[in-house]
This record gives sequence, structure tokens and C-alpha cells, in this order.
Amino acid sequence: MKAKLVSESATLTTDLVLTGETNPLNNMFGGELLARMDRTAGIAARRHSRRICVTASVNHVAFNRPIPLGSVVTVEAKVSRAFKSSMEIYLDVWIEDRENGSKQKANEAIYTFVAVDDTGSPVGVPEVIPETELEKLRYEAALRRKQLSLVLAGKMKPSDATELKALFNE
Repeated sequence: MKAKLVSESATLTTDLVLTGETNPLNNMFGGELLARMDRTAGIAARRHSRRICVTASVNHVAFNRPIPLGSVVTVEAKVSRAFKSSMEIYLDVWIEDRENGSKQKANEAIYTFVAVDDTGSPVGVPEVIPETELEKLRYEAALRRKQLSLVLAGKMKPSDATELKALFNE
């Protein structure tokens, strides 16, 4: 399987925040944003693997700034690292200023998707080739996040989490 550039999975979804998608403070529901991120991440995973992809986990979500009613919201997703059949997808959420068009980062998240065949069994995915400094940082950190997840789930001994141990031995 030929490795792919991170940029080949890049997916942008842009939409408005409408009245039915807001809480009593007129800010977007967190669940609405999670759904938008899930769909965008799913497209990025499919672009990378060219397979059916299912959400395996939502590893991290940071709701750093409210997204007001009427905002233009852009969700940007890219595969940050691929493992055997799973892919870590890093998402950045931007809101556009209504007056001047400038964009500010509002939120971020990390999802894990698994590529599957028509019967739902996991299948292999291509490796990822990071190019930019940010892509390289996210690529390296993805292995530590995976090891932490495996340790917490009891699927890896802490002593085998070499990338995590390296953080504390530097």
C-alpha cells in the first residue's frame, strides 16, 4: 500500500450556525459541533483509506470559545497518523468574523476512525507522510496518544509504552 501525504486527506466543511442549532445563550450546541466534526473527520478518513470508515473514538475535544448564532464555521480535518487499520484525525474549528472576514480558532478535537470492509471487519490503511512542521508535530504526538489510550484501556503494559516513557526520561 502506497503511503499518502497528510494533505491528501484534507477536508473542509463550512456552514452557518442556525437557530435550531443553538442553546439558550444563542451559541452552537456542543453536540451539533461534534456531529459536524464527526462527518468531516469521516470524509478525511475515507479520503486517506479509500474505504468505509467508522468512528472508533473521540479522543479529545476542546470547546475553547463559544460559536454564536449566525457564525460561519469551518471544520478542518486531516489524518495526522495511520496505524494498522486505524487513523487519527486532527480537527481544527474556525469561526469567521462577520465584519472583517478574519478567522479565529474556536475549537479542536482528535478522533480515531477505523477502515473496514463490507462486512465491518478492519482492513489495513496506508501510512501517512507529514510535510509541514505542524503535521510532523501532530504525527509524532499521535503515537504517544495511542500508547496512552492502550495503557489506560489495559491493552498495553506501561513499561511497553516507549514513546510515553521517553517523555519522562528526557
